[in-house]
Amino acid sequence: MALLTRTRFLAGLVAITLAGTLSAPAAEAPTVFAAASLKNALDEIAGLFAKEGKPAPKVSYAASNTLAKQIEQGAPADLFFSADLDWMDYLAKKDLIQPGTWVNLLANSLVLIAPKDAKAEVTMGPGLDLTSALGTGKLAMGNVDAVPAGKYGKAALEKLGSWAAVKDRIAQAESVRAALLLVSRGEAPLGIVYATDAAADANVRIVATFPADSHPAIVYPVALTRDARNPDASALLAYLRGPSARAAFEKQGFTVLNRPAATAP
Repeated sequence: MALLTRTRFLAGLVAITLAGTLSAPAAEAPTVFAAASLKNALDEIAGLFAKEGKPAPKVSYAASNTLAKQIEQGAPADLFFSADLDWMDYLAKKDLIQPGTWVNLLANSLVLIAPKDAKAEVTMGPGLDLTSALGTGKLAMGNVDAVPAGKYGKAALEKLGSWAAVKDRIAQAESVRAALLLVSRGEAPLGIVYATDAAADANVRIVATFPADSHPAIVYPVALTRDARNPDASALLAYLRGPSARAAFEKQGFTVLNRPAATAP
């Protein structure tokens, strides 16, 4: 009888242990709000982070302005990875970024693209003429008032003296990847995107690269949000600054800066 009781006790103990193991929730993954142009690199990095034994980050991609506004409205994000400094600064001024976590991580360049089989050619420089290459079509860009790539593009066109000729012929897209898609599908004869976007789509080719001094420096800052609660968020930020992430970023054509922002909160 004692043996039977002990057996039942042990069986019950095993059952309780197994039940606790089976019902234990999986570790929650950190959430990243990231600029659309980072998709290829961050998808790879998320997988690499998971191989380190951490939960694979959940990444939401969109234009930086859209993501910043969502964070401002209370959307749950642990990290914000912007395609320009302005939108990170926008959140910082509203105390929505954790002090001391802002890092200017990456740099990029701005290019003019066309469908891969198009014969469009332009001479890049002052007096840039896009009207001949556009024909009756439109120039695909991110929204020039909000999307970072659109803002950079407008600045470059103004500096080179061609904005007035094309400002009424812009197909403004909600993100740089949406602008890329318009050219990739042949729906626009020319587009302005980042060099990394052009490299990610085999259906487009780079027609010319905008001079670096024709637009503000293209810098990608990343930081923890004020309301970040995930215990792996800080580890992910550190991983983004590490060698494995560097290799993934450089493979996509980014330049890694990895500089803590001196003026960041």
